[in-house]
Amino acid sequence: MIYLTLFAVAFAAATLLPLSSEATLYYALQSGADPWGLLLAAGSGNTLGSALNYWIGRKGVDWLLDHGRISAKGLVRSEVFFDRWGGWSLWLSWVPIIGDPLTFVAGAMHYDWRKFLLIVSLAKFGRYFIVLGFG
Repeated sequence: MIYLTLFAVAFAAATLLPLSSEATLYYALQSGADPWGLLLAAGSGNTLGSALNYWIGRKGVDWLLDHGRISAKGLVRSEVFFDRWGGWSLWLSWVPIIGDPLTFVAGAMHYDWRKFLLIVSLAKFGRYFIVLGFG
């Protein structure tokens, strides 16, 4: 059950919800759960949450703009940043606060989803691997 809970928290934490998947991971590790199972649950959940952000950016950016959910000015600033750094910026997808919008902008910019998934999964799994190493 702890693996499913960690997956769900990591998934939700990759969206704009303010959750700490690292704290949940650390707690699960301290309870004696298998570190490799925890890595798989957290990395998969967080990567899939970022994939949801990508999909929303790709399919829903116009609706979000039209309904005032995001600002055109903010989106343009993000697009300029993404144009400059492209896929390299996705290595920061694990960083709190900036990572979630980056994955959204990648979708809005129609960045290649295969490259997106590769970079984001390596970044997310890498972060959890490091957290487990210090746990």
